[in-house]
Amino acid sequence: TFDEGEVTIMEDGRTKREYFIRAENKELEVAEGIIFPAWTYNGFMPGPTLRAKVGDLIVIHFENQADMPHTLHFHGIHPANMDGVFEVVPQGMSFIYEFPAEPYGVFPYHCHVMPLRKHVSRGLYGTLIIDPPEPRPPAREMIMVMHGLDVNMDMANEFYAVNGYANYYAEHPIEIQTGEKVRIYLSNMTEFDLVNN
Repeated sequence: TFDEGEVTIMEDGRTKREYFIRAENKELEVAEGIIFPAWTYNGFMPGPTLRAKVGDLIVIHFENQADMPHTLHFHGIHPANMDGVFEVVPQGMSFIYEFPAEPYGVFPYHCHVMPLRKHVSRGLYGTLIIDPPEPRPPAREMIMVMHGLDVNMDMANEFYAVNGYANYYAEHPIEIQTGEKVRIYLSNMTEFDLVNN
């Protein structure tokens, strides 16, 4: 799903989009019978797919309900004090990220607390889509986030998944119609063996 935020039109005519993201620990089934002690954004792995249009003002209310410090680090262009590298949010605290949506494109976001690989591999990642000024042609749209699952915490992946559950689409193919226009936003957040596709 795509989270387009709570929309407000500001006095200068620009669109402000507000999002609410919390970091929390949650056990998730990631393969049949496999329970993973995930670190999540809003209880999911991957976290929500945020969507805005270039030029919008993005405001993200981040609350850390997990048991250790976390952040949100967005790829793309934004002020240095909104980068999520140095603005570490302790347990029980919150932070507001605010930046213009630019440039347009598909960008990952993730926790940037060290060790970075551990925070990403445990599930703290998602996607930000910034749409161009002119809408893309109509199509059925999907987000697909590829990632690995290190279920025994040995810094090597035991499973691979798209959108959280190992081999789900191999067993439940996405049905499309001949001639149907489909647009897939693809992001790769695989840790430990980055060339795996």
